[in-house]
Amino acid sequence: MGYIENILLYCVGQLNGERTIYSIYHLLNGKKSSQTLQDAHLFSLQKYFRILEPLPRETFDKIFNSLVENKLVAPLGEQKFLLTVSGRDYLLNQPQPIYMNGWRYQQYATLVWERLSLLTQVASNITFRETKYIPIQKNTDVHNWLKDFLKYSSLPKQKLGEFLFSELIDCLEQAKDINPAILVFRLTGYQQIGLTSAQTAKMLNIDSIQYHLEFNNILHFLIQTIEEKPSRFSVLSSLVANLEQKDSLTLSSRKTWTLLKQGFSLDEIASIRNLKLSTIEDHLVEFAINIKDFSINMFVEEEVQHKILEISRKEATRQLKVIRNSLKKTASYFQIRLVLAKYGDRQWN
Repeated sequence: MGYIENILLYCVGQLNGERTIYSIYHLLNGKKSSQTLQDAHLFSLQKYFRILEPLPRETFDKIFNSLVENKLVAPLGEQKFLLTVSGRDYLLNQPQPIYMNGWRYQQYATLVWERLSLLTQVASNITFRETKYIPIQKNTDVHNWLKDFLKYSSLPKQKLGEFLFSELIDCLEQAKDINPAILVFRLTGYQQIGLTSAQTAKMLNIDSIQYHLEFNNILHFLIQTIEEKPSRFSVLSSLVANLEQKDSLTLSSRKTWTLLKQGFSLDEIASIRNLKLSTIEDHLVEFAINIKDFSINMFVEEEVQHKILEISRKEATRQLKVIRNSLKKTASYFQIRLVLAKYGDRQWN
């Protein structure tokens, strides 16, 4: 088994029977629903958000069924599962893609790869004074980025390939448990066309999902390392220049945010937008997760917030019904969700 099975087992362990297995499927696919965004946050699964987009449901089912057949997970009913003792033991002894951070990096991992592959091709051909070749990337924005880089870089163009090669080796040598060939075999250079992902996977004798995960793991490592040490990687740091962090809010919730800031109540916003109140409440849960300075005090009294968190911690649960029953119904399901979205992960990690 490979990374995907280990990731599924890890997610099952984190969910602890409180969500269905398809919450994991939506997480890996990066579904931008309030429930999926909340689950990623609440169960500390942000690192795996959107890392397998798209993942066919049939493929997911097949992989998960193999975990059931091998008795690594046990059903609770209603498509919910727990890790078995064998599953926990197996997970403890199997590697995870340790650099993966889908929530933070996946949204621009592809762009960084396109920049790196085009930069490598151009630098290699400059070294050999070759001017006639077909660019490996077609993205106009990436071409414009490279033109700007070459225009404003203080490096002598003939030395670009040398510096790029040196920095890439230096960067990759700092990583643990990765195979540089996963990325290097894909690079195009002078009179050398890089392999496709399928060709690389076949050459390394791994399946397509394992390859995809290892490739993303390396890209996330590169981005993280470059961001942490930009002065050390003067050429590679250009790959992460002007990357805009995309808004994690859904389009619908952004419209609600605009109205909320204008002073409208939740009922008024629901009426204005012709949406159910529960949908507007979903949006507030998104705000609690994604907007750092968003205060929930006007929706939940601070004393109630403390009680919700205390019960969640004491009962070791994130199940809304269990928490509400313990509160003797002094808080709504919405209020409990809001508190757990805002503060829930802090008490668990």
